[in-house]
Formats: sequence, structure tokens, C-alpha cells
Amino acid sequence: MTALRPSEVAARLARHSLRPVVAQPPAGTVSLAIGEPDFDTPDVIVAAAVEALRCGETHYVDQNGLPELRTVLASQLTALAGAAYEPNQVAVTHGATAALAASVLAVVNAGDRVVIPEPCYSLYGDLVHLAGGVPIFVPARDDLHWDLDALRVATRGARLVIYSNPCNPTGVVHSAVELAVLGEMLAGTETLVIADEAYHAIVYDRDTFTSTLSIESLRDRTVYVQTLSKTYAMTGWRIGYVAGPAEVIAAASRIHRTFNGSLNAAVQRAGLTALSHGVALAAPMLEEYRKRRAVFFERLAEIPDLAARMPDGTFYAFARYRRQVSSTEFAHRLRDAGVQVRAGIEYGRTGEGHVRFSFASDIATIHQAMDRVTSCLATWS
Repeated sequence: MTALRPSEVAARLARHSLRPVVAQPPAGTVSLAIGEPDFDTPDVIVAAAVEALRCGETHYVDQNGLPELRTVLASQLTALAGAAYEPNQVAVTHGATAALAASVLAVVNAGDRVVIPEPCYSLYGDLVHLAGGVPIFVPARDDLHWDLDALRVATRGARLVIYSNPCNPTGVVHSAVELAVLGEMLAGTETLVIADEAYHAIVYDRDTFTSTLSIESLRDRTVYVQTLSKTYAMTGWRIGYVAGPAEVIAAASRIHRTFNGSLNAAVQRAGLTALSHGVALAAPMLEEYRKRRAVFFERLAEIPDLAARMPDGTFYAFARYRRQVSSTEFAHRLRDAGVQVRAGIEYGRTGEGHVRFSFASDIATIHQAMDRVTSCLATWS
């Protein structure tokens, strides 16, 4: 029988990927690992999808997204950027994951250098390898903000820079000053930027957040990736979008429809409803995250073996531990004690020595998990 061998692309991903296979946790485990709101999707959004289905919106639709949805998104982007965006500069995607994949595959050629500040969402590196590019990881400063001097060196001759803001896994919100310096260092180059702003609505002091699109020196080179998943507790709905220069979006749309086809109409109708309500739906969840953050950090302060900076955004704490073991081993020890977290190595080599906690769970769950963490570390031999 002929040996069945994976393609070189699959083998390359297997060699380089830091993304774990996330299995169902053992019975009785408390999870602070998942990057997902624990809230149900608001009823008004669900009702819009149900109504769309009942009205017969069960057929193929425009592969770039419903025209009325792209029109609304273009209007919102225009307000955010302070510059005009047209519907042909927006494509609706199967979540931010598909937006990121389509964008990377649309602009990265084999051998292209792609700069990724660490710690970072592990999907970025995998997508670069999928495209045949070369990821260049740039460690953060001790305060987890960008090392701008190192970025300046790394971006010379780069095809692309990818980052999240607010940052998964650190919760850092990169400032207008940092973004402006990035724009200055890329001036006169053909380097593009993919700005993943999936957590833009989960920022605890709104004055600290600046969208990349509002930075004039970056706007024309920015491919903007967004999702409704985190803002509106719609992770399972798989609705996101990508916006940017029309020629890039046309290429990304071609990639997206090849892999995914069109997003179903009922989900897009639900998305329109979510966007029409906006802050009214998102604000109560943000306030609950604020309470959960306070409780989590009160408990964390009681554990001498763990320390983390208070995140400016997201619902993550990237905690350093004081044990001489790998982050994978540390996460396994906590799992054996009944608490699931994510190992820091998943977010790049500079994530080693850390674990990521999510405080997107309710307060009772946070207390239960931190009780177990406390007990585990107190009895660690």
C-alpha cells in the first residue's frame, strides 16, 4: 500500500505550530482557559436570526457579505478612521479567524518576512507558515509593550506586521504613541499592517484605546480585522469582517470565498441587529468583566507564586510564575489540581514562564478556580 504522507504545508504547520489541541477537560475541572464570553448572545440578536430564517433567508447570498451589512460597516469604519471607507473595502467573513487567514494568504508570498510582536495570538505564526512566509517574532519589553527599537530593526524589508490591540494574551492596549512610531518607521515602505482589534470593546478606560485606523500614517497600509464574537458574545455565530485598501480586500475576498463561501444570511441579519444596538448590548458585559477583573486580581495578590500586570483590555491575565518548570508543565499541574489555563509557550517563546488566565467566567467560578490554584501551589513539592 502506498504510504499516505501529508502535504509539505501540513508538515510545515506540524513542525512550527505552537497551538495546542484543546481537548475536553476532565470531569470536574474548572476552566479559566477559554477565550470566550460566558454570556449567552443577547435575545434581540437571536430573535433577528430566527426571524430571518422564518422569512426564508436560507439561500446563498453575496460572497462578500450582504450589501446592507457592508454599507453599515463602511459607515462605522469611516467614523472610526476619520476617512471615507466604501462597501467594496469591506468583506464579511467566517469570524476573525477566516478574516486573518484570507488576509495573510492574500498578501504574503513564499519567503516574505512577517513581523509579529510577542507574546502573540498563536494563529498568526501558523498562517504565515501556511502562506510560506517567514515569521519574525519580536519580544516585548518587560512591561509587555512593544520594544520599538527592536521593531524598527525587524521591520526593515518586511512584507507585513501583524498584531492584536488590545493584545491577546497580555491585555496590553498599545498607545497612540506606539502606533504613531510604527507608522513613522514604516513610512516610505510597502510594508502592510494587519491590525486585529477583536477586543476593541473590552477596554476598561476608553481613553487609552486608539484604533490603528485612526493613525493617519498607518491607515492606508492597514488591513483591519474585526469580529462580533467578543463584543456581543457571538463566538459560535462565526461572523467577522476585514477592511482595508480595495485591492487587498478584493484579493482577500477571493481567498475567503475559495475556502469558505458566503456566510449564511441569518447570521448576517443577526450581525446587523447587533451593530444597530451597539453599546447598549456591549456595555453591561464590559461592566461585568470589570467586576470579574477586580475579583481575579484580589485573589491573585494572595498567591506569592504568581504575579501579573492589570490588563488594560481583554479578559485575560498573563501571569508569571515562580517555579522552575516549563509553562506546559505548570499548566498540567494546575489541570491535575482541577483548573484549566493556557501555557505561555502557546503565545511565543517569550511567553515561557507564564500562563494565561481568562476571567470571562462568573465570579463564583473564579473563586473556585483560585481556591484550587492556591491549594495546588501551597502543596507543590
